[in-house]
Amino acid sequence: MNAWQLIAVGLVLLLGVFGVLVPGLPGPLVVWAGLLWWATAERSALAWTVLMAGTAVLLLNQVLKWLLPPRNLRDAGAPYRTLLLAGVAGVAGFFLVPVVGCPLGALGGLYFLERVRLGSHGDAWASTRTALRAIGLSVLVELFACLSVVGSWLGAVIAS
Repeated sequence: MNAWQLIAVGLVLLLGVFGVLVPGLPGPLVVWAGLLWWATAERSALAWTVLMAGTAVLLLNQVLKWLLPPRNLRDAGAPYRTLLLAGVAGVAGFFLVPVVGCPLGALGGLYFLERVRLGSHGDAWASTRTALRAIGLSVLVELFACLSVVGSWLGAVIAS
């Protein structure tokens, strides 16, 4: 696989990660499709192993999402723009502080944006708690699963 194809696969995977944050886009499916594209073009034992492991992680993610309570963002009170930017902060946190950076970045980003929007600590914290209850763990679980799959793909690309 040449460099341009790897960049294209990386962009598809990145689109899938951001698809987790945008309602209506099937993020895990896009991530899996990008991984499948790479594995079928690469045709190595490492590529097939990453594809199988990524498939298992994304299937486990779907089971966990069904077990978690549903989310209702309309009751949260925080604007969708704030929630989207908090998700971007979670993605950045994942790469800055491995594993725990995703939830810390998302929570910190949401609180910071609500503090700027509402002005006081009490109001910002109450809004953050309400939004987190509405979002639940389902988005964080899905985001972490997709980021883990993308991270394993990136590790495989660097290793080969």
